[in-house]
Amino acid sequence: MAVVLIMKEDDNLKRWVAFLTSLALSVSLMGCTSLSEMPEAERSLFAMNTYMTLTAYGDTADSALQEAAELIEKVESLWSVTDADSEIYKANHSGGQAVTVSEETADLIAFALEMAQKTNGALDPTIYPVLTAWGFTTDSKQVPSAAEITKLLQNVDYSRIRLDGTSLTVPVGMELDLGAVGKGYTADLITQVLTQQDIASALISLGGNIQAVGSRPDGDSWRIGIRAPWEDGTLGVLEISDAAVVTSGGYENYFEDESGTIYWHILDPDTGYPADSGLQSVTIIGDEGRLCDALSTSLFVMGAEKAEKYWRENGGFDMLLVTDENEIILTEGIAERFTLNEGRSETIRVLEA
Repeated sequence: MAVVLIMKEDDNLKRWVAFLTSLALSVSLMGCTSLSEMPEAERSLFAMNTYMTLTAYGDTADSALQEAAELIEKVESLWSVTDADSEIYKANHSGGQAVTVSEETADLIAFALEMAQKTNGALDPTIYPVLTAWGFTTDSKQVPSAAEITKLLQNVDYSRIRLDGTSLTVPVGMELDLGAVGKGYTADLITQVLTQQDIASALISLGGNIQAVGSRPDGDSWRIGIRAPWEDGTLGVLEISDAAVVTSGGYENYFEDESGTIYWHILDPDTGYPADSGLQSVTIIGDEGRLCDALSTSLFVMGAEKAEKYWRENGGFDMLLVTDENEIILTEGIAERFTLNEGRSETIRVLEA
C-alpha cells in the first residue's frame, strides 16, 4: 500500500515531510512481492525550495529519473525569482523592457495568465511583492501596514503582463512569480519524460504536488493520504491512477502575531490580506499537474460556493474541499475513491453534476 502525505512544506517542515514521504514510499513495498519483480529507481533532491522524491519502475527507470532530475534543475534555473541569471528575474528587473524567454517559460507564463483570466484574478502571478511584504518569501514574517498593502496592490494586475511569443514584458514596479503553477507544470514535464522512456508506473512528489504515472506496478491504484488541516495526520485515503493531486491550505505557511491572530500565505489578490474564504484546504485532482496547482490556490481564495460554481461551469477536474464548519465537499468523480479515516468527525457532502 503506497501512502503519501500531501502537503506543500514550509521551511520548518521540510525535513519532517521528506522523512515521512520517504518512509511512506518504503513501507509501501514491504510484503508485496509483485512490486519487487519490476526494477525500481528513486531520486530525492531539493529544488524549487522544497524536497522532491521521484520513484519509477521499469527497465529504463534509472535513466528516466536522471533525465527528470536534469529537467528539474533546468526549469528551476529559468523560473527562480531570486536567481539573477533566471529568465523571470531578468524580466522582473528589466526596467519595463522586453526580454526574450525560452519556450518552456513562455508556455508556463501563457498558462498562468490564462488561469488568472479564467479565475477572475483569484490566481494572480503578480502578487509576489505583496507576499514579500508579509515576509512569506523570507524568514522574517510580519503584518505590513494597510498603507503599504494599498500601495503594492496598485502593481498587482496580471492583465498588464505582455507576452508576445517568447517576448516577455513586465512593467516597472511589477514582479512576476510562477510559484503557484511552476511545480505542477514541472510534474507534467517529468511525466512526459517518463512516458517517452516507456515508464508505465511512477510516483512523483514535488514538495507535496503528487503526480501518478499509471497505476502501481501490481496494477492496483496508488493510495494517497489527504492531510487533515492544522493536524499532523490524514483525513483519509484517495485512490488514483494516472492523475495529479495538489492540495493548498493556510496551515502550510503561516505565523501568529502577538495577539494570537493567525496569518497564512494564500493571499487574496483583491485585498492583499490572507484569503478568509471559509475553507481550510483545497485538494484538486485532474489529468494535468499545472491545472491542479493553479486551481488549488485560486479555489481556496474563492471559497466553497464560488469553487462549486467554477467546477460546474468548467469541469475537467475533481476537488475535495474542507470547510471551517468541519465539512468535506467532494465532487462525484472521486466520491467512490475517497475513504474517510475511522474516528474522523467530518461530514461529507457530494456534489453531482
